[in-house]
Amino acid sequence: MVQLIVISFQKFGIAQLRGKAATWVGWDNFEKVLSNDLFWTSLRNTVLFAVVAVALTLVTGTAVGVLLNKLGKKMSLFVVIGLMFAWAIPPVAQSAIWRSLFDAESGIINWFLNLLPGWLATPPAGFTSWTGVPWLNDAFTIYVVLVFCVVWAGVPFIAVSVLAGLKGIPEELYEAAKMDGSSAFRTFRKITMPLLKPVFAVLTVLSIIWDFKVYTQLHVLMNGPTNREAFNLSMYSVAEAFRPPPKMGTGAAISIVLTIILLIITVFYVRQIVKQEEM
Repeated sequence: MVQLIVISFQKFGIAQLRGKAATWVGWDNFEKVLSNDLFWTSLRNTVLFAVVAVALTLVTGTAVGVLLNKLGKKMSLFVVIGLMFAWAIPPVAQSAIWRSLFDAESGIINWFLNLLPGWLATPPAGFTSWTGVPWLNDAFTIYVVLVFCVVWAGVPFIAVSVLAGLKGIPEELYEAAKMDGSSAFRTFRKITMPLLKPVFAVLTVLSIIWDFKVYTQLHVLMNGPTNREAFNLSMYSVAEAFRPPPKMGTGAAISIVLTIILLIITVFYVRQIVKQEEM
């Protein structure tokens, strides 16, 4: 981290990797980054993706966790093992799986969409069928696939964490609510949610950090930093630092900005957690 901060204030390229002394440029790298339209496009993509992915991961993971809590011990264990297999798959392999599913010519998604009636799944303009539709060429559809990939990989951890939290809630509270005639939704809102707030707070912070700095999945889906309109801050940082001619000072500056954003968000949520604990 210290070296990253130092490089962000330097002009650092191939010559410096070979031993030549770096030139100090002060805040020039940050000024170049913040004045570049690509930075703001990358920031927008990063924030919008994180908002959607975090929300879907938390909602879906919570639903799966509640379902697991309702299942019998054997079936719950079976499902948990299946979820953990999905969670344990390395990000590169996860991304390769989803890239193959959305392949334009041989992907299962396009094959399935071709089976649906035309009024339900009309091919885009310029296509007579879904075969050949390039999901991974346009920035918007790239992020649609990326959301599927990241949510699919993140749900198991959320579900198992929620399940662990649910196991710690005394059963007597639910029995009392049932005797009072409380509906399932009201019981969840009045008992489950308040008691799981610390769990949700931690899961939210972790999910935000993970989804803000997604790189591997996006790199595999895009086949490298090829589509500038689909860059997030992590991809933008790597592209600046390592694409010829390498500008590692600028790449380091982008990384520092991303780190500062994550620190601000983390500090905010941690303060909320502390306030809740004090109350």
